Amino acid sequence: MDDLTLVVGQRELVGWTSIRVTRGIERLPSDFEILLTDLFPEEVNAFVVAPGAACVVKLGADVVLTGYVDRFSPMIDKGQHSIRVSGRGKCCDLVDCSAEWPGGQMSGLTALDIARQLVKPYGVFSDDTPDNPIFVTSDVTDVGPIIPQQNLIIGETPYTIIERICRFAALLAYEDADGDLFLTRAGTTEAASGVEQGRNVQRAYLDFALDGCYSQVYGFIQSFDSFKDLGDLGNLQAIAEDPNVKRHRRMTIIAEAGDSGFNKLKARAEWEVARRMGRAQALHVTVDSWRDSAGKLWTPNTLAPISLPALKIAPKKWLISQVTYNRNGESGTTAELVMMPREAFLPQPVILMPGLGGVEQQAQK
Repeated sequence: MDDLTLVVGQRELVGWTSIRVTRGIERLPSDFEILLTDLFPEEVNAFVVAPGAACVVKLGADVVLTGYVDRFSPMIDKGQHSIRVSGRGKCCDLVDCSAEWPGGQMSGLTALDIARQLVKPYGVFSDDTPDNPIFVTSDVTDVGPIIPQQNLIIGETPYTIIERICRFAALLAYEDADGDLFLTRAGTTEAASGVEQGRNVQRAYLDFALDGCYSQVYGFIQSFDSFKDLGDLGNLQAIAEDPNVKRHRRMTIIAEAGDSGFNKLKARAEWEVARRMGRAQALHVTVDSWRDSAGKLWTPNTLAPISLPALKIAPKKWLISQVTYNRNGESGTTAELVMMPREAFLPQPVILMPGLGGVEQQAQK
């Protein structure tokens, strides 16, 4: 049976009575919380770990998280001793700390270049301990256009900037199992099996929502020419519409990078519409195993088939956007999956919500 192993230094700690590890393509960093409970305090002395210690979390033989212990919380109660340990992946420093860059301005770089510059100061220990750097990798050949200029606001975090420029480049930025930052797009890899009513599904519910969607998204980008005496372009404007929203609801956005032209601005506005509609169709499902039928862990950014006739949706393949691996005394070993249409993470097309019209279809461009 799979178990969770917490590796700290040369020690491998097992025997946890409660386990939660969460990874996702819209969250950074990955995180874990584990609990050990025992009637005899002297038997858990070996489980002492120091906050700040580098660690690796494994499920079976598979590494799922590489990072640091945030908190070590021992507790005693009547007739019982418990230890709770929580931590996050290496990218935690990117969301906790402030961005560092001389002069506070970057010019002529892609989203990948900017991300690599921003992570350099972090993930590195002091001189008397080994370095644990954060790397930035990507499987995308086109990481977006050159961004003419990116200004850092004093006090904002590296991830705030990275997330902003990745929106502009239509990239996903999340943490891989090694604790490194991964820039990618919606995946095409398929799991060996999916979620199927009557086979591996314990609980499922589908959210159809429109409170986060808009009938029109107006995108603006400030042309640098408007600052010149002879400039006449002013603000470029692009409009993307969502046919699912029947009443007038307008949202205005300013593109995250300057002067990249109308086509890029149009794609940015369409991506905003598509992603919001994707979030408006979210399946939350609890399955009875951490792994698919081939023995591979359920993994974010993987497509999986869905067969849930009781929820009144046709069979389809959606993208796993988040996975939480759980084990406790009440529900046993389970995985909680959040799944959305793959199109939710692409600039085009707009997705028509089947729950509104009764017919599942896709907008034609």
